[in-house]
Amino acid sequence: MSIHQSLISPTANPELERALRQRLERRCTLAGRLGELEPLAVRLGLIQATQTPKFRDPTLVLFAADHGLAVDGIGLPNGRSTREQALLALQHRLPSTVFARNQGMHVTVVDCGIAEPLSPQQRLLARKIAHGTRNSRAGAAMTVEQAHAGVRVGMEISDNLAGNVIACAGLGQGSLEASALVLSRLMDMPVQDFIISGPDMPHDDLSHLMLVLQGAQQRHRDVQEPMAVLAAFGGFELAVMVGAMLVAASKRQLILVDGIPACAALKVASMIAPPVTDYAVFCRSTTHRGLDEALQLFHAAALLELGMECGDGTGATLAWPLVRCAAALLTEVQDLPDGAIHSRPSDLRDTGSSNAGALHTGPGRTALGSKY
Repeated sequence: MSIHQSLISPTANPELERALRQRLERRCTLAGRLGELEPLAVRLGLIQATQTPKFRDPTLVLFAADHGLAVDGIGLPNGRSTREQALLALQHRLPSTVFARNQGMHVTVVDCGIAEPLSPQQRLLARKIAHGTRNSRAGAAMTVEQAHAGVRVGMEISDNLAGNVIACAGLGQGSLEASALVLSRLMDMPVQDFIISGPDMPHDDLSHLMLVLQGAQQRHRDVQEPMAVLAAFGGFELAVMVGAMLVAASKRQLILVDGIPACAALKVASMIAPPVTDYAVFCRSTTHRGLDEALQLFHAAALLELGMECGDGTGATLAWPLVRCAAALLTEVQDLPDGAIHSRPSDLRDTGSSNAGALHTGPGRTALGSKY
């Protein structure tokens, strides 16, 4: 599947959207308005082009790679290498992977370009483009050919996932900074907007970051085309995510976007095929101001605002139950026929009666429950 010939349809469907909203109106007479779950439910119905969206076998995919910018003192705040982060994820020792398992989500770690070797193991996909990118201050982070190769890898991964939900997050030393450079150039915005963590960020840390990143920007000041920008500044994990998102959208699947790297990948993907953003749901905001700036690029709000600082897919695992409930609002909550409310509890227990006004949810089902 060529990235320039991806068949991604917009989800806009006024007739279906009207039907979905009417369906929700009837359901909400049971208990009152359900706030942000309602527009989310509409989005889910439009994504699958149905009034009864069903999602199955969700997969949290952690795309991991190293970046040449790390040699300039840029890295993960906890000091762990990208390889160590990937191993913790594979061993279910990160909150995100523990939460994913508790929520029935599969976990896959993709080695897109970790500098150090990783031995084969369950849930690891070895798709290394190279052993880390080059330093974008000295030259292009990768060749344009490598960027395209990464996109093709992501397409293959997404095409082979069993379910119809992919949650995307990036791991790697320098991943946030490389993503900030990509977003800054594509949107013609100051890179500082995406890397400043907040008013309490130490001045020395910000000054060092800006020195490094502005050096990279100056090195590639004439680069504008999206894939060229990705090659100049980005990481292998971004390229692979781009391909995964494009194929997921072409199959009308849900994309859960978590973190600045995932936002950068989505922005590149949207410049290849604009409708891809119709299939994206943004999982969380953070105490890091840069992610809020990234969300504003898509005129989107996050499902969660929990003040989390982690960027390892935790937001996606916590947002997944909300997605399930929003879908259940359309598929599991039963409409209330006229005269169905009874004054005696025994009327509702008498499921074998012929009373047409009784509320039935079917054997083994609750009025609001998930069947995923």
